[in-house]
Amino acid sequence: MCLIITLVMLVLAIQSLLSHQWVAGSIQLVIALGFMILLIRNIRITRCERNGNCDNFCMLPDWLTKMFKKKDQ
Repeated sequence: MCLIITLVMLVLAIQSLLSHQWVAGSIQLVIALGFMILLIRNIRITRCERNGNCDNFCMLPDWLTKMFKKKDQ
């Protein structure tokens, strides 16, 4: 699903930028890059789980993890 959304948003971003719609094109490009990062992260975690040697290479950076940390009740 991430791959499909990434490709669709990338194509839409390129079309928007070519037609000089800078705001729409840049927003679509940011969305495409976000989904590409999620896709790469999922691939890295899957490889890590298959090999069984998980280290910090598979995880998100600490500064990003702290921003989206679950709040304890």
